[in-house]
Amino acid sequence: MADAATGAFTPTLRLGVTGLSRAGKTIFITALVHNLLTGGRMPGFTPLAEGRFIGARLAEYPDATIPRFAYEQHLDALTGKHPVWPEGTRRISQLRIVLKFQSRNWYSSLRGPSTLNLDIVDYPGEWLLDLPLLGLSFAEWSAEALERARRPGSGKEATPFLDQLAAIDPLAEANDPDAERLATAFTDYLRRSREHGALSTLPPGRFLLPGDLEGSPALTFAPLPAPSHTPRSTSLYAMLEHRFEAYKAQVVRPFFRDHFARLDRQIVLVDTLRALNAGPAAVADLETALTSVLSCFRQGETNPLLRPFARRIDRILFAATKADHVHHTSHDRLQAILNRLVSNATKRARFAGTDTRSMALAGIRATHEGSISEGGQTLNAIVGTPIEGEKLDGMTYDGKTEIALFPGDLPERPDSLFEDGSPVALNFLRFTPPQELDRNASGDVVLPHIRFDRALDYLVGDWLA
Repeated sequence: MADAATGAFTPTLRLGVTGLSRAGKTIFITALVHNLLTGGRMPGFTPLAEGRFIGARLAEYPDATIPRFAYEQHLDALTGKHPVWPEGTRRISQLRIVLKFQSRNWYSSLRGPSTLNLDIVDYPGEWLLDLPLLGLSFAEWSAEALERARRPGSGKEATPFLDQLAAIDPLAEANDPDAERLATAFTDYLRRSREHGALSTLPPGRFLLPGDLEGSPALTFAPLPAPSHTPRSTSLYAMLEHRFEAYKAQVVRPFFRDHFARLDRQIVLVDTLRALNAGPAAVADLETALTSVLSCFRQGETNPLLRPFARRIDRILFAATKADHVHHTSHDRLQAILNRLVSNATKRARFAGTDTRSMALAGIRATHEGSISEGGQTLNAIVGTPIEGEKLDGMTYDGKTEIALFPGDLPERPDSLFEDGSPVALNFLRFTPPQELDRNASGDVVLPHIRFDRALDYLVGDWLA
């Protein structure tokens, strides 16, 4: 009802910018806001290409309890004397941008320019992975978590936690020291798993980014093996089960209710290349994580008369980020791999009545293209400056030297990633932001991109028609 009252005179589009950790959410939002504020080079953004987009301005967000997205600080980091990528998201933040445009509709155009509030909420990618917990009991979550921890590939990361678990009797009398030791060991296991590319092993996400919840009972639990009989109410098992349910009720469910249940459009950013570079297990893990997370969204068409009261996501864009890390001739293959990763989620969304699309993009392009000769053969290359400390073939880069790099060939058949389990031979490096940027006639910096304008047109363009 509050949302309906707020948008009674100016329509509001709530865009969810979603992505797992390191997928590029902060970069995407910064580029989105800057391009709208400055009328960036976006020939694929229909309202701008048709001359109907008048301009944009930042406005006060209606929810005063949520921190503001630090757009100016992020832009300064990207465009300063020594450009660096801004820090990843560590807490929830929000931003409202008001768009002014001339409608195509003859009736609306008679009243003059129209306006649209575009609301954006940013949050840590780790928090996304908590959403599937809403449908699980403590016993079900424990069984899944312990099964993953005991897989052969998880041994190095999980062994200290499993050793700690073996020394605990879940049916013994509950005490805080045992709970804290288990929770600490489990959190360390999650951190090590993230460093090695695992994604679906990360929930609960607040264990990794606890914020003001650090040390609270709601974050002091861990998975336990199912007991052979009903545990006493004073047992350690009962204590951790109670804390798990409290975590869902007091942390996860409010996050879902206050943000996900109010979305109109969704872009899901996927760091496909990072998973490919980490190996087959990371690719399979990414598919599992995406399918689980997307099953929690409220998808489908909404009756326009009921939109203010019962919002649903009617469009989802799946975007393979960092498309500037491969040559444009590989973009079709990158998109095909993304389609394979989200195929299950896409089928579910379309069945619910949600329109979906996939593309490879870069919110801010860090490289340009070139070619190199090797063994009498000319190879398509990307040219950029690797971040200081990046390593490849025994060489450590200083963050100042520009190089030409053949990134490797993506598989022609995405299914091959799941059939034979062979790793993809990629030369994947992180590059610094562009060191020299053009400026428009007004003196604003122009952020280079790949298909960012097409993504924006799909997500917002029809609301500006």
